[in-house]
Amino acid sequence: MKTVNMARREGGCGEAKRDGLSLVACEYCDAVYRRTELVPGCCAECLRCGGRLYRQARLDHAHQLPLSLAALLLFLIANANPIVLMSLRGTRVEATLWDAVQALYMDGMAPVAALVGVTTILFPLAELLLLIYLRLALVRRRIPRGFARVLRCIQWVRPWGMIEVFMVGVLVTVVKLSVMAEVLPGVALWAFGLLVFLLALLLSFDLPTLWRQLERARAMEQGLRE
Repeated sequence: MKTVNMARREGGCGEAKRDGLSLVACEYCDAVYRRTELVPGCCAECLRCGGRLYRQARLDHAHQLPLSLAALLLFLIANANPIVLMSLRGTRVEATLWDAVQALYMDGMAPVAALVGVTTILFPLAELLLLIYLRLALVRRRIPRGFARVLRCIQWVRPWGMIEVFMVGVLVTVVKLSVMAEVLPGVALWAFGLLVFLLALLLSFDLPTLWRQLERARAMEQGLRE
């Protein structure tokens, strides 16, 4: 990732209040800079402490909305189909992610089952739905209801989504089981693989940019009223 050192610094708090969209403050040392447009994929750094100020996403909201919808579709496919198909001595076994959660619960490991279900099903699904809700409204240049609460919820949920960790565990298990039985990857395994790739693109998007997009939508709406 390319980094750009911010060369212009502003000292007046009054100007920050008047033009809040064009100024950015370092969250580490409180230095204030004038925001400039960056090349997609670049990151702006503070001159004083070297902390990251903001980054320019490679994709805008218009492109991220179809990616979010595609990620949701892959998520539904991954949870509706078996992850692996195992054949041992004529017995064929297949299991979905929800089957694994139920098996953990039936084996007396209710806390583990709840943790797996929440981190691999509930929280990722909630984040995808909330992101789609926000981006649908912003693409249509409308102010979404409950924007602040939704964004805070996304910030709280995001660290708990662990589909990537789940994928690593599944791959390790498949390799170990392949010694004892015939193991074939199911549709869900491929869907989870593509989902991890899409989530990496979507989660590279800085959430604070949604606030700036909201302010622009408010300014446009106010201008239309006037």
